[in-house]
Amino acid sequence: MSFFRGRWVLSDRETTRVFVDCDPGIDDAVALAYLAARPEVEILGVGAVFGNNTVAVTAQNALRLLELYGRPEVPVAVGAERPLVQAPRLAEHVHGGNGLGDVELPDPKGEPVAESAAELLVRLARENPGELDVLAVGPLTNVALAIGLEPRLPQLVRRLVVMGGAVEVAGNVGSHAEANIVNDPEAAEAVFAAGFDLDLVALDITMKTVATAEWLDRLKEVPGDRAERTSAFLDFYAEFYKGIFGLRQCAMHDPLAAAVLADPHLVTEAFEAPVRVELTGTLTRGMTVADRRPRPRTDERRACRVVTSVSEDAFLDLMLDALR
Repeated sequence: MSFFRGRWVLSDRETTRVFVDCDPGIDDAVALAYLAARPEVEILGVGAVFGNNTVAVTAQNALRLLELYGRPEVPVAVGAERPLVQAPRLAEHVHGGNGLGDVELPDPKGEPVAESAAELLVRLARENPGELDVLAVGPLTNVALAIGLEPRLPQLVRRLVVMGGAVEVAGNVGSHAEANIVNDPEAAEAVFAAGFDLDLVALDITMKTVATAEWLDRLKEVPGDRAERTSAFLDFYAEFYKGIFGLRQCAMHDPLAAAVLADPHLVTEAFEAPVRVELTGTLTRGMTVADRRPRPRTDERRACRVVTSVSEDAFLDLMLDALR
């Protein structure tokens, strides 16, 4: 055991049970690769949600990726096809028409389970009280629906790691909003208000944690189908990010969130504050607002831990090792 964030947590030698809620998605794919490569990480289930593509596509991608990365036994559940209130907005221009950089993978041998993603999450949390970690790297609709099914979910889940938000930096789909949050602001606000032990991996850190051209070239030298397909995913992703960075590199949004969950020692700096999602602002809908005023807090909302610095080189080395 090790002491982390005021409590004892599992060490790297003990099993970490994880539910992944995602919208694969290139960076979702790399996050699944990171977790799937770790023998001490038991992926109990995957929930698919709309976001980078339709939920029909993201569910099939999840099945394909789990087979590619050696975890075909993991159940995949189809989740929400749209946000709670607004119309969905997809990201084919970022992730390709098939969500995986237009890289073709074999049709999956398995099929999604009969349960919805929210139902699967609730069942697994009830079966593993206090032992289940949740990684949410898409719109938070499935997690919000799960809270509706089981209001005790924040107490049943050990830890929730969310990739989303732009706390003190610019957004990526607007001046203030990040894609996962703005794709369902009402769901995100419900999740931040629910009382989870929650780590937020926002654009503040993910836009600084990048796979450089040198790292992408190192990946191309790794033998095997997993590394070859992942390299092809990231080539497409890096081409999109060239328009943002001006260089051949890409942000590692979802893989970094997976690393924060599996390897919390990688986090070197963070702050704690209540986080809210702006729902009504004409220019700021979907903005994540952290109250950082230097005063004794009387806020009834449980604070999130917002990651602001990580051991980037160590993370990228671990990511490369996961694809060997």
